[in-house]
Amino acid sequence: MTVLGFVGLGSIGGAMASRLPHDALLVHDVREEATAPFVAKGARAAALPELAATCDVISVVVLTDQQVREVVTELLRHATAGTVIALHSTIDPDTAPELAATAAETGVHVVDAPVSGGPIGAAEGRLAVMVGAAREAYELAKPVFRHWAELVVHVGPPGAGTQCKLARNLITYAGFVAAAEAQRLAEAAGLDLRKLAAVVRQSDAVTGGVSAVMVRPTTAPFPADDALRPVFEHARDLGEKDLALAVAMGEQLGVDTAVARHALAGIGAALGVPREQDRQTDDGETA
Repeated sequence: MTVLGFVGLGSIGGAMASRLPHDALLVHDVREEATAPFVAKGARAAALPELAATCDVISVVVLTDQQVREVVTELLRHATAGTVIALHSTIDPDTAPELAATAAETGVHVVDAPVSGGPIGAAEGRLAVMVGAAREAYELAKPVFRHWAELVVHVGPPGAGTQCKLARNLITYAGFVAAAEAQRLAEAAGLDLRKLAAVVRQSDAVTGGVSAVMVRPTTAPFPADDALRPVFEHARDLGEKDLALAVAMGEQLGVDTAVARHALAGIGAALGVPREQDRQTDDGETA
């Protein structure tokens, strides 16, 4: 049986670890109260040296880049060749490659495998995990990740998982800013923000939200003969119309709509169907 280790039992880490077979699980956390529920269900609390020397696949879910480095450095002092150490925290993109290079000297695999889906996704086993790893290490870790992840994707070598997570989170946090601007606009118009939120949740559940336009393997402009080009041109035209109306509404109500103005200026290029006047000439200046 594969022996599993888990370091960091916070809201996400604890939910992830709860889905692992406890009779094959060693857990570690600086808080005894975090490990106690796992011990009660058959897991074993262990110090890092014992966990590293005993486990085949070790997951690390701590808060900061420095904590990741400290934990992995300690694990590497005791881990044996073939052990997989998976970093699920969102860290600096350079950290995993550096640690992986050090670990490789003793035959240990360090992979970066950040997750998306939050505590609810972890508890329900519906996380998405973006794995940056050598193929061998990915295949060893994948069956373990399947306990708590609905989607497991291999995105490249160590470091690529973190790069993918940062790109994914850009959408989330930029979306928060756009949502706040939309709420200010709606509030100024006297609308019920809870009803606006209900509409957003319903329509995004049907359309997929921003992921609906993430269907191509490139961000280059569409070729003229691409079958999808008319669809994206239609989306651009509707977007320009609605964004212009939102900007005008903001001006009327005295609400700054910086996000909407920026989106209006760039939506054509963003969708791969820039207006002719937005295209660049050969010397790099706007035509």
